[in-house]
Amino acid sequence: MKIGLHTGPQDIPMQELKRLWQRADEAGFYWVSVWDHFYANPLREREDPCFEGVASMAALAALTRQVRVGCLVFCTLFRSPGMLAKAAVTIDHISQGRLELGLGAGWFKEEFEEFGYTFPPIGRRLDQMEEAVQVIRALFEQPSVTHHGEFYKLDGAVCAPKPVQARPRIWIGGRGEHRTPRLAARYADGFNTPYVSPEDHADRTRKLDAACEKLGRDPAGIMRSVNLGFYMGADEKGAAYHRQRMGDFGVQRAGGMLTGTPAQAVERLQQYAAAGAQGVNIAIRPPVDWDAFEAFIAEVMPHFR
Repeated sequence: MKIGLHTGPQDIPMQELKRLWQRADEAGFYWVSVWDHFYANPLREREDPCFEGVASMAALAALTRQVRVGCLVFCTLFRSPGMLAKAAVTIDHISQGRLELGLGAGWFKEEFEEFGYTFPPIGRRLDQMEEAVQVIRALFEQPSVTHHGEFYKLDGAVCAPKPVQARPRIWIGGRGEHRTPRLAARYADGFNTPYVSPEDHADRTRKLDAACEKLGRDPAGIMRSVNLGFYMGADEKGAAYHRQRMGDFGVQRAGGMLTGTPAQAVERLQQYAAAGAQGVNIAIRPPVDWDAFEAFIAEVMPHFR
């Protein structure tokens, strides 16, 4: 199972975020990703710092050498698919072919409405995401794209240069139980389930497999990963501190948090591997516990190499 790092560019000075990315690159993480929000979440104060996703991902690409460079996930309602495809190709060239493009439909109502976007019902947001995925894939692969859809119109659009990779992986992420796995089966190369228990991850995996079977697609062609909130301590004292620190946010997502000591973290990650996860990304929220992060590198990661 591959180990990744998921870093929201929020509530943290950029210099410390850069340090975190580069340490992960040096330590042998497979993947480092950002996320895509206008406000820090959970939302406490609108003045809390939160950096933009595309620019953060480009910086991540430029500052690292080995890790796969991802976003989980870009909200397809915030940018046109043409703009997002061009940004993704640029990042693939900056990183010399390490792009991993995650796409989603958004969920954070306040940031939609306060930044001037409409917030349609989830079904309509998924409709728009589905069309955006079609357009982005076409721009990656076709010499020119003409597309007249419900949400987007392109007339002879040319995306040049093409990505460095022959086929950059497109990830579809979300916790939905029904349509999200079906969309992943139809369009995605990777499927990410954030903050779920091993049992829920196994359930989504079964639904993805069933959707692939209906489409006649080999499910082995879709990589599966899970994001886990990182609240592990370097020792028993640190573990107790982080259990308290999780607060209400941790209670809401208790099944999708990595807690306890390094030994307990190893046991928990093994449960995800048994549930079909091919990758686990630890999601670190500031303030960064560097002792715990180094303990994870030294005592947990060697079990999964």
